Amino acid sequence: MSKKSVVKILIHSLLILSVLVIAFPVIYALITSTQGFKEVFSYPPKIMPGSSFIANYFETWHRINMERLLFNTTLISVVVAVVKIILSIMAAFAFTYFGKFKGWEVFFIANLITQMLPLPIRIIPTFEMMKSFNWVNTYYALSVPFFASTTGMLLFRQFFLTVPSELSDAARVDGAGPIRFLTQILVPLSRTNIAALFVIEFVFMWSQYLWPLVITNTREMRVIQIGLKMLLASEQIAPEWNIIMAGAIIAMLPPLTILLILRKSFVKGIAVQTEK
Repeated sequence: MSKKSVVKILIHSLLILSVLVIAFPVIYALITSTQGFKEVFSYPPKIMPGSSFIANYFETWHRINMERLLFNTTLISVVVAVVKIILSIMAAFAFTYFGKFKGWEVFFIANLITQMLPLPIRIIPTFEMMKSFNWVNTYYALSVPFFASTTGMLLFRQFFLTVPSELSDAARVDGAGPIRFLTQILVPLSRTNIAALFVIEFVFMWSQYLWPLVITNTREMRVIQIGLKMLLASEQIAPEWNIIMAGAIIAMLPPLTILLILRKSFVKGIAVQTEK
């Protein structure tokens, strides 16, 4: 066996080991979700699937009204991701092609400063604003505060800056206005960036817990992350980890599906931005 083959085997072995280490929590959660209550607390821990797969998932689904939680979370995640992409493209287009007026740097820096204000810092004024709009416990309150995205604006602006100026000049000669140039030329060229941002924002909204906990007060408006917390409030002396893990696996499936569907565009979009 040549030295090159040995190195290749070692590299692949390390990669496989790394994948197993990273994936182990998910694998163990999946195994736990198939076991019974007593099996979960057995010692030594069992690492083989149990026989309560259907019973656990059926119990989880009906105990916390899973279909409603999934509907709410999917709705706000999709809406926020789509609106963020639209607003980010429009803002990036404005700053790239119409941003050279006097004092435009002030507006650009003001947008960047918003990145320094995470939600926990502005949660009280945001809640007061939603309350003044009578939006508490509504889909508006769950989604509207997340519509703006400086990260998305920077992502598309960096891409638009790489588009040759000759392309916009040619479009102008052909009689294409700014909106037509944006929708028919820039947007199609930004497909990979759109896919990458959609995945990022969808997963970001899917994992939200604090804001939905504050702004909603009925079970009908709760999201999946709060539903998982509700599973911890069990009447059992010890947490029903088999039921909780079943809920975690269900909650993980939609974002995982989105990532698998858009994985090629996501990786390509991230790689392109890294190269730039």
